[in-house]
Amino acid sequence: MKTFTLLIILSVLYKNVLANRLLELVTAIGSKTLRCQLSRNMNLDVSKIDVYFYDFQNHVYRSFHVDKAAQGILAIDNLNNANKFFVYVGGFKSNIQKKSTERIRNAFRDIGNSYLIIVDHSEYTHANDGDRASYERSVKHVPSIGKKLAQMLAGLKAGGIPPKKIHCIGHSLGSQILGHVGENFIKLTSQKISRITALDPAGPCFDKKSEHVRSGLADYVEVYHCNGRVLGSGKAFGDIDFFANNGKTQPECGNPSSLSPSKALLVSKCSHKTCVMMWTATILHQDWYPAYNCEQYKEFKIGRCSQNKMTTAGFWNPGTATGKYYFSTNGYNFI
Repeated sequence: MKTFTLLIILSVLYKNVLANRLLELVTAIGSKTLRCQLSRNMNLDVSKIDVYFYDFQNHVYRSFHVDKAAQGILAIDNLNNANKFFVYVGGFKSNIQKKSTERIRNAFRDIGNSYLIIVDHSEYTHANDGDRASYERSVKHVPSIGKKLAQMLAGLKAGGIPPKKIHCIGHSLGSQILGHVGENFIKLTSQKISRITALDPAGPCFDKKSEHVRSGLADYVEVYHCNGRVLGSGKAFGDIDFFANNGKTQPECGNPSSLSPSKALLVSKCSHKTCVMMWTATILHQDWYPAYNCEQYKEFKIGRCSQNKMTTAGFWNPGTATGKYYFSTNGYNFI
């Protein structure tokens, strides 16, 4: 069936959740079906991953190839093992120069007693071969990238960095990479890193729970859903799953049900990227966003969950709540 004909059919069915996801995939990568290869037994060469280390308080900035990163970081003068180590892993098409990466750098610049590590895996996750082929290739590399980063973190642990001081944050494909980081870190050290924050984990190709970032892979796994069932995953596999607004489309990005397929795609991309902006904004705002334990958005929307258990979403989430939580971003200026 030609792409044009398929798009017409999908646009008629657009309000259906399943059609929503298919429309995204067809619009983005054409009519061919994704060929997803996810194998823990595959050991692909990912030695060209770059690792960037930032000690903002002391104006120390270093970069390393991944195989030398742990040794290089541990050799930095006056490295404080008691500090928090934040590790950020971006998604498909991300690199060290992307706006989302710059937003991460700026957000963590003024956090005391901490270091920031940014991982650039773009050698294996770029889109130079076209969206479909590039995404398939990127997905195939996810387990190998996760193993390699786990080895780096295990090297830091061997050098005296406590796993309780390691907090990994990922967006999209980076969130799914972190699932493999957590799993392999446990195999290597018999311990868990402190926290995994998964911002709108990539949806396409990550249907099985065993392939998905999930609870048990860190002391605490928090998942944020912003474009669920399209670019992001709608699956609630974390210790806590936060749903921003309805968890599917963000109000700042528009309403896809009233738009053409091509413009709806832009809404999906916007909603997917918004997860990073929404979460990083909370670093400077400890009271953003109150979240309520709730099973369904329609119940949250009409206030039926307002008396339920409550916690704080975002950077300052205390890490004590579990289950499904909804929060609204209406009235918060984070763009």
